[in-house]
Amino acid sequence: MEFKKYKLDDVCLKITDGSHYSPKNDENSKISMLSVKDMLTYDFNYNDCKHISEEEYNKMKRNDCVPKIGDVLVAKDGSYLKEIFVNKRDNKKAILSSIAIFRPNTSIILPEYLCYLLKSPKVYNYTRNNCVSGSALPRIILKSFKNIPIEITTIEDQTKIVNFLSNLDKKIQLNTQINNNLFKISKMYFKQLYKNSKNWNRCKIEDLGVYISDYVANGSFKSLADNVKIYNHKEYALFIRNTDLKVNFTQERKYVDKHSYEFMRKSQLFGRELIISNVGDVGSVFLCPSYEYPMSLGNNVIMIDSKDLETNYNYYLYFFFKSNIGQHLIDGITGGSAQPKFNKTDFRASKISIPSIEEIEKFNKKIIPLYNKIELNVFENETLIQLRDTLLPKFMNGEINLDKIII
Repeated sequence: MEFKKYKLDDVCLKITDGSHYSPKNDENSKISMLSVKDMLTYDFNYNDCKHISEEEYNKMKRNDCVPKIGDVLVAKDGSYLKEIFVNKRDNKKAILSSIAIFRPNTSIILPEYLCYLLKSPKVYNYTRNNCVSGSALPRIILKSFKNIPIEITTIEDQTKIVNFLSNLDKKIQLNTQINNNLFKISKMYFKQLYKNSKNWNRCKIEDLGVYISDYVANGSFKSLADNVKIYNHKEYALFIRNTDLKVNFTQERKYVDKHSYEFMRKSQLFGRELIISNVGDVGSVFLCPSYEYPMSLGNNVIMIDSKDLETNYNYYLYFFFKSNIGQHLIDGITGGSAQPKFNKTDFRASKISIPSIEEIEKFNKKIIPLYNKIELNVFENETLIQLRDTLLPKFMNGEINLDKIII
């Protein structure tokens, strides 16, 4: 397989970014105004984005802030290069300057191939080491993007690579969509329970007998600093943080050694514990995945567990704290201006409405099988992502014989 050397600017008809001013939100409009915070792995999250008027949209279009089908969209501010995908949705939308637009010259490079190329370790590491500026808010300026050196092969070979890798991505997307549907069904069961139950018990959270702990429950800041060592490479136990849970562990993970894990005995995790962020990104709610290797809770989150009780409240509490009512409760105990936070004491003392034990158990019988499927799909996606990311540099370096790949 032959490769030719280019700069990124040589293979793109346009390299630009979105609007450098943010128009007024128009709640009556259906035209999306998107920023880097709205980017997902394969598309945008349109649920919480701003909207703009037709007049503002036309202004954005004239200023090349409206992506076309086939453009490669790249996160360039804050989470630089964390999200990269090809724009495939033909809907009215404009983007802000936190996102770059690469319009590939398709006679030289395929949009999907450019997307994979930017994700490859060689290009990603070069960009991170040579093009990123700023510390409080890391970002990449367009001039730096344009000068990134790349090596590309023929369109025929690009097509083979894209077809192979995209099959993995399609399966990942399918599993993700199935999980979204399963979550919607689970949420519907919770709403039915909350609406139809007539046997409510009003009590403090601590009266349920659930176990509540966090990272700092293991000792003083000094003892934690002396006994806990965190690694960027795989070690004895996974150190689970809010940032890991938000992206389903698809990005860089943190680990601790065996001594650290054993020292943090009050915050060890075994799967399906409820985890809530209580510092900074307050109110993010998750169920811990059931990995087969040891896990320990990271900082700035609390864990709630009831698996050792006769009644498992974890699933009910998970959906409760994800609901508007649960989020309102968390808001009520959250303080701080520079960094919002709440403490375990106030959380334990918070009053909550709980249905009868019989209703909770019936709810669990519906939810647990669905969540088992969700977790299996998450684990399969991890395997597929690992396979894709392992093959990607081999394809890009010509280590794999493409003649054996059938399009």
